[in-house]
Amino acid sequence: MEQSLMDALATLLAFFSLPQVGLPALFLIALFSATLLPLGSEPAVLALVKLEPTLFWPAVLVATAGNTVGGGITWAMGYGAERVYEGRTHHSPGNRALRWLERFGPKACLLSWLPVVGDPLCAVAGWLKLPFWPCMLYMLIGKFLRYLCMTALLLWVFPGQWGA
Repeated sequence: MEQSLMDALATLLAFFSLPQVGLPALFLIALFSATLLPLGSEPAVLALVKLEPTLFWPAVLVATAGNTVGGGITWAMGYGAERVYEGRTHHSPGNRALRWLERFGPKACLLSWLPVVGDPLCAVAGWLKLPFWPCMLYMLIGKFLRYLCMTALLLWVFPGQWGA
């Protein structure tokens, strides 16, 4: 029984490691990790590129796309949460962080790539009703630069730490 479970798990992992399935799986991992779920997509990007180095650019672009779509979903969640909050309380909360974000506007979404604060930043941008498409553009730029730099650094600057 235990061996058959291990065989099934090995088969499943082998299936998802194939490049034709790896990119769609990478898109979903990146999408879910950009919502408020506590996931990280960087290990998946690195693993896929280590398995198939010719997928460097496709992996970076697919992860960027998935993470940006996830950021858009998080923006929409913040937008919806604000509507519910304001509808129930009939006032908007005011604090220094919100005023800071309003001052920078959609450009603040360049920081959506940051760990811990990046995903909530997208939600707050929606909460503040910052314009959706400019926010998406800045999210895209920030997330692309993160995946490009992180993957290149891990592959070419620190290759010894990640196996052959």
